[in-house]
Amino acid sequence: MSQGQKNTITIRVVSTVFTVLALAIFKPFGLEAWQWVGLFHLLAMGALGIVSCFVTEGILKFIIKKPRSLDQGVDYIIRRNLWFQLINTPLVALLICLYRHFVMSDLVPGNVLSWSNFLETLLIIAFCSFAIGLYWRFKYRSRYLAAELEETRLLNERLQLLQEKADQRMKEIAATPPREVELAAQPSVSPVTSLPSTITLKGTTSEMVTLEIAHLLYIEAVGNYVKVYHWQDGQVRNDMLRATSKQMEEELSAYPMIVRCHRAFLVNLGQVERIISNSGTMQLCIKHCNESIPVSRSNMPHVKKAING
Repeated sequence: MSQGQKNTITIRVVSTVFTVLALAIFKPFGLEAWQWVGLFHLLAMGALGIVSCFVTEGILKFIIKKPRSLDQGVDYIIRRNLWFQLINTPLVALLICLYRHFVMSDLVPGNVLSWSNFLETLLIIAFCSFAIGLYWRFKYRSRYLAAELEETRLLNERLQLLQEKADQRMKEIAATPPREVELAAQPSVSPVTSLPSTITLKGTTSEMVTLEIAHLLYIEAVGNYVKVYHWQDGQVRNDMLRATSKQMEEELSAYPMIVRCHRAFLVNLGQVERIISNSGTMQLCIKHCNESIPVSRSNMPHVKKAING
């Protein structure tokens, strides 16, 4: 059993216990007429609640394919919990109504199955479900935000270390005689392995831009063109090429620091000043300018993998 499944079971059991305690306090359905025997009825209703939870989880597997996990984000968990409540609440109400009819109607005739009893039970369970939902919503949001902040801190530390290693490699390359750099491009010739520090990006027409790969900031796709932002002569330059971001990605595929973070953006991790995360979203703040590049959810694992090496 995975940790996520264990957490789900714990949450469902705690929620059911909360509902049973609420019923024990307010004593609806004529529970006060049963005196101490009402305790067994409460336990039976709690068991019905547990059964209903497992049935609802089984239904959700067909509606929502992804499991309950903080990795999916707090908004996903809240949406999944909402679906759970919409299915589970009327199901629990129906089971309790049937239990009232077949087990509790002898002493309390008003427990006979009817639409009014179903609506009464539904309102009581809906209130309990709403209160429980608020509790878990705030609890998971707080837990998720704390985990997100910690992950962002670790990513920024790892990014800084990655940039320091890249800068050290560039210094080693700059200090290497040209002949050794040339030999380094040949496999198993020299311990110094490097890629060209300067690259020329070309479009489908005559436009081209030559730049130091370390000075590339990011590339933005704009229709049939791409904008190449890079640092040159103490300022940010913007050169436009008639090409697609896919073509640029293929040309730069040999450079591990250049990653796709969004369908419209390629970014140089060496020029990322810091990472900002907020409620499941991520942005990369670029050096030398005030731009924050978004990271799409689909590309977030790829960016994290590139940073963590």
